[in-house]
Amino acid sequence: MAIAIAARAGLERAGARVARRDVVGVADFSQPSSAARLHLVDMASGRVDSLLVAHGRGSDPERTGWLSRFSNDPGSDATSEGAYVTGDYYIGAHGPSMRLIGLDPTNSNAESRAIVVHAAWYVGPEMLRTHGMLGRSEGCFAVNAADLPTALVRLGPGRLLIAGKV
Repeated sequence: MAIAIAARAGLERAGARVARRDVVGVADFSQPSSAARLHLVDMASGRVDSLLVAHGRGSDPERTGWLSRFSNDPGSDATSEGAYVTGDYYIGAHGPSMRLIGLDPTNSNAESRAIVVHAAWYVGPEMLRTHGMLGRSEGCFAVNAADLPTALVRLGPGRLLIAGKV
């Protein structure tokens, strides 16, 4: 319920800056990395698909599996809080990826920091079995390789992604 409310409030706040309003991503970093905390909300049906997502190593310097701080600072390797609009697809160092554009002062450096959605080996069931938590990104929204197609299709360009503690 809180996820759907956050999605609706985010769309309202973003207004015309978000062209495609059918699906909203909500990354709820109040949950540990072992939880499926990237929620893809279908705004018409209310259906929610939830995926594992890593947070930045600068957001969890003690490697506890919990995000303890957000940062927008270049070089922080931290996750940034706020609303993003999803950008273009591209092929990068981690394979197929999607650019993110920060809409708030708290994530305005997303493009210059190369904060994107991509797959990572350190996100998935094997990491949870072995370590009890996911690995950490450099601030990107890293998902399991098996979930990447879902994330890229459902969040395709022009949609809203919200990161915070919901």
